Amino acid sequence: MSACKTLVRISISSLEFSLVCNQRNFSFIPLPNHPSFSPISSSLRFASLLSPASSISLGLTRHKLHSRPYVHVAESVGVETTDLEDDSNKDIVEHLLTNTDDVGRLMKMERRSMTGDGGELIQSKRWFPYLDKFKTGTTFLSSSEILEAMDPYIMEVRKERFRNVVKSRSYSVCLVVEGLCDFGNVSAAFRSADALGFQSVHVVSCDSSKRYKDNRHVSMGAEKWLDIELWNSTQECFEVLKSRGYRIATTHVGMDAVSIYDMDWTCPTAIVVGNENRGISDEALELSDLHCSIPMKGMVDSFNVSVAAGILMHHAVCDRTSRLGSHGDLSLEESRILLAEFSLRHSKSANSIAHEFAKRKAASPVSKL
Repeated sequence: MSACKTLVRISISSLEFSLVCNQRNFSFIPLPNHPSFSPISSSLRFASLLSPASSISLGLTRHKLHSRPYVHVAESVGVETTDLEDDSNKDIVEHLLTNTDDVGRLMKMERRSMTGDGGELIQSKRWFPYLDKFKTGTTFLSSSEILEAMDPYIMEVRKERFRNVVKSRSYSVCLVVEGLCDFGNVSAAFRSADALGFQSVHVVSCDSSKRYKDNRHVSMGAEKWLDIELWNSTQECFEVLKSRGYRIATTHVGMDAVSIYDMDWTCPTAIVVGNENRGISDEALELSDLHCSIPMKGMVDSFNVSVAAGILMHHAVCDRTSRLGSHGDLSLEESRILLAEFSLRHSKSANSIAHEFAKRKAASPVSKL
């Protein structure tokens, strides 16, 4: 036994010596100004190879290292962060769903009244939430002016990505999640909505008192690019959605349920998915316009709620594409406004850039004809 202990000590000492030697010969990218760089963290890159006990016996402090220790191309030419800093100790979606003011701050352009009435009735019978103006200080900028102001600060490849995404965006179908307990399911639904071209998502009575598991990064940042609206009651949510021209389709397995394959998804529709255990509430079933279901061929009679939401949205996109030629249906003006919205969400400094542009615009002399 004594010989074994001696052998272990010798092996650990040899490993420590090897680490020191390799550290001298290992070439790191020098990033003195980057926040994720520090001489201490870079010298301890090999600590993860050791067990906790080995790390302690070597006198190495266990640091939490970022998954991307080095700067990438996007960061080197422009900031790509949202108003909420990326914090690995915090679930961003959970934070948003429990802080209504932060959800509101994600949306930048001026918005129509909640129902679209009061002089703002949508003539096209199709809901679009934004007005063509952005308030900065005491002045307003149009979407064209926002795009002009932000143009020098966004890489061309990023602007092309924005254009392609906006081309595929639609408000004609939106997603409603009612009474979910697991923030991971909400995050996964957000991610699917963004990936499939849905711009509008609604969350009703999310139970923040329960949390089944750690759900960090499930949404992959999708919440930054979506229009998220929070509701305290199903009735309030449904009333507003109906005033915007949506029919309410709740997912439900019942005799009166219509197969999603028999529905015309070109009709403005709000898809509602319910609680992981209880499903859609009785109130939602009563207030909805129709009940729909996903045909299933297996022994089980239900999908995971985030999977069900993904299937519903994917089929809606396929049906709309077969009938209309594409899922995206924004007009040229709406596309320009949403492009401006994305440009403002692009970085934390966007508001300051827009404000400085407005000041220069106000100071420039107006030519007299």
